[in-house]
Amino acid sequence: MLMQTQPTMKASDADEGTPVSVKIRERIRAARKRFNANDNIAQFIEPGELEQLLDEVEQKMKGVLDSLVIDTENDHNTDDTARRVAKMYVNEVFRGRYVQGPSITEFPNVGHLNELMIVGPITVRSACSHHFCPVIGKIWIGVMPNEHTNVIGLSKYARLAEWIMGRPQIQEEAVVQLADLIQEKTQPDGLAIVMEASHYCMAWRGVKDMDSKMINSVMRGVFLKDSTLRREFLSLIPRKA
Repeated sequence: MLMQTQPTMKASDADEGTPVSVKIRERIRAARKRFNANDNIAQFIEPGELEQLLDEVEQKMKGVLDSLVIDTENDHNTDDTARRVAKMYVNEVFRGRYVQGPSITEFPNVGHLNELMIVGPITVRSACSHHFCPVIGKIWIGVMPNEHTNVIGLSKYARLAEWIMGRPQIQEEAVVQLADLIQEKTQPDGLAIVMEASHYCMAWRGVKDMDSKMINSVMRGVFLKDSTLRREFLSLIPRKA
């Protein structure tokens, strides 16, 4: 009796029907890394997969609209909403999760600058992790350099802030993430960040309070130890402007 040989299945064939989100998630877990809402996962996304992820989010969003009992086939206002929402999440408001950080050129502190420098207000836009409602506000960054501090261009602070905020965030964690990143890039004697933002999870839903804002800060190095320097920084922030 002749035995029939079963065709060998290639790994690529086995992967063909696997959603790209599953593939990315498996790589992250294999590396024993986390993938919380405010984490960057760009290193686990292979070329071409971001577009596939966008397509997958679109299909899932269509299911959400169906469950909301919206007739997208006959409603001209929502017939392409799933695609628009997918592009908004993947390419815009949550872009900071899926792309590498901005390229930052660092220069040595040739002039031995050692005076307080403040950058801001930088307008930032994010979304809260709880309801995916907008978080819109401003950030002020204070830097106390030393002779070994790396100097970066003023616009680069805004680019770093945009990258960190371009994820579902909790404001308290977002400011700490930004402080860690700037600290790593510049190595100053001191770093101070203040963020003031409106949260639409309070303004658009819930208590519907349009005037409430959240203000929080992170103080590092000499800003934490020197109360006079800390007061100087806070006094120079024109928050009421």
